Amino acid sequence: MPGFPSAQEKEQAPEPAPVGVYVHVPFCATTCDFCAFYQTVPRGDAVVRYLEGIETEAGLVNWPAATGPGSGARRVTTAFWGGGTPGLLKASELERLGRTMLLFCGAQPTEWSVEMAPATVTAERLAVLKALGVTRISLGVQSFDDALLDALGRQHTPAQIYRAYDLIRAAGFATVSMDLMFALPGQTETQWRADLDEALRLAPDHLSTYCLTFEEDTALWVKLSQGKVKLDADKEALFYQHTWDYLATRGYAQYEVSNFARPGQTCRHNLNTWHMMEWVGLGPSAASQYEGWRGSNPADLARWLDDVAAGRRVTSDRVALTPELLAADAVIFGLRMNDGVSLPRLRRRFPSAPWVGLEDLIPRLLLDGLLTATAEGRIQLTPRGRLVADAVGVEVMEAFEAVPRGAEK
Repeated sequence: MPGFPSAQEKEQAPEPAPVGVYVHVPFCATTCDFCAFYQTVPRGDAVVRYLEGIETEAGLVNWPAATGPGSGARRVTTAFWGGGTPGLLKASELERLGRTMLLFCGAQPTEWSVEMAPATVTAERLAVLKALGVTRISLGVQSFDDALLDALGRQHTPAQIYRAYDLIRAAGFATVSMDLMFALPGQTETQWRADLDEALRLAPDHLSTYCLTFEEDTALWVKLSQGKVKLDADKEALFYQHTWDYLATRGYAQYEVSNFARPGQTCRHNLNTWHMMEWVGLGPSAASQYEGWRGSNPADLARWLDDVAAGRRVTSDRVALTPELLAADAVIFGLRMNDGVSLPRLRRRFPSAPWVGLEDLIPRLLLDGLLTATAEGRIQLTPRGRLVADAVGVEVMEAFEAVPRGAEK
């Protein structure tokens, strides 16, 4: 149609240049059995020192200039506050944190997400977040079942979930998301269906459904090693498939292995991250991918404070963003998304990456029924492939690493 770009023109258009901001708020009252994210109890003046540290670290970043859409320049478009429990901060502390971020990043994000635990949601906190410009609240429900919440070591009740959800809706945020978990110890398919039904009754705009994972250095890992809980891969696969099939009939389009949204309600921050765009991470343990480097801050409040006071940031696991690394990760994370990846587009974006290894792998994944491919070069995981997305990701990484540097033509 006249005035509209063709599919080919869209495919060949230059990549946008969004920049995201991730702020890690490390404070939790207690540690849930499954959680491997860095957290600490807010004792004494820890919160004040944290907020001062964020201000110091933000001052170390070479932020994009404040530019409007269409300028062609990098600009901050999304923000995400995670934890920990951001909602554990007082309303005045949330406001200070938000003002700091806005002062330094140079632009009001078009999408700004904040994770909240049900027990910490108050009208006062929500009013501050709304006034700052937060657009999206992600509520960590996990389950509506009292017994399952107890098994996870969660510190909220179903009654607190309902109260929190009502307050968030009343505050008028553009998007409300819920996190749910499945394959919990002792959880039946009936219980999982009941959790999904209860979430659907409340009608959030977005749902994230995560299979319980056993991370080292968590209470759940200890229980696994002691034989108190067991893995059941077949049961996990059933939960996955039921979730995908059921939510599709209820108006939630799956756009990533664990994420579902109503029309127009996908999480742009996560999409930009999965597409290997840039983001700045602030706070202890926060990862960054920015200005040619990827790495993270120390997962320790005191060490992070020492680092930023000395003018240092992103000191852990720091690696250069080579075309090989970015191309491999763009394929790995792209395959987790339902749209898959356009290989011609990625090859134009990373022309010097060693693509020959992936070209050798693709026919086998097709033969195994894990992948589909179009004549235009778009590859996508099949439903069977999505069940083993992590294993496919390992094979993709190995395919890129198997090609000696300089061997790609």
